[in-house]
Amino acid sequence: MALGPVQLVVLGFDHGNFTGKIMEQLELLREHDTIRLIDLLFVTKDDEGNVAAIQHSDLTEEQAMEFGATVGALIGFGAAGEEGAEAGALAGAEALEDGHVFDDEQMWVVTDSIPNGTSAAIALLEHRWALPLRDAVFEAGGRLVDESWVHPLDLVAIGLVESEELATHTGDA
Repeated sequence: MALGPVQLVVLGFDHGNFTGKIMEQLELLREHDTIRLIDLLFVTKDDEGNVAAIQHSDLTEEQAMEFGATVGALIGFGAAGEEGAEAGALAGAEALEDGHVFDDEQMWVVTDSIPNGTSAAIALLEHRWALPLRDAVFEAGGRLVDESWVHPLDLVAIGLVESEELATHTGDA
């Protein structure tokens, strides 16, 4: 199974106004093979504390088991070499035989951690757009040295540091 970079995203909604636009955008990204939704757990709690949950995956049960086997093999290899990879692959496939990464335990952790009148979503996204780029880099003899996501607030923080440094050097501090 060719696997692109995987990202875990956790979203919170205060009194969310859900009109279907989020799912429309996810569908559009899936149609263009930009992302694949490995698993999504959405939990909402009304003002009285009643809980509703939705779970969705783009993977078939077979694909989910293959994903679990791949992840399990990598974890097992890191823990105990080739023997660990074999054991990890079996354990990973079994863990995802229901087609979902997130289980009832994660649902209740989310449910317990959100206040009444709010919602939360946990999504495991595979960035499919990166597969051809990754292959081209590897074919050219390149390798990933480091990676990081840059959040807009990171840029604000850089600006604040630059501003403080400028004030220090000009005597405005």
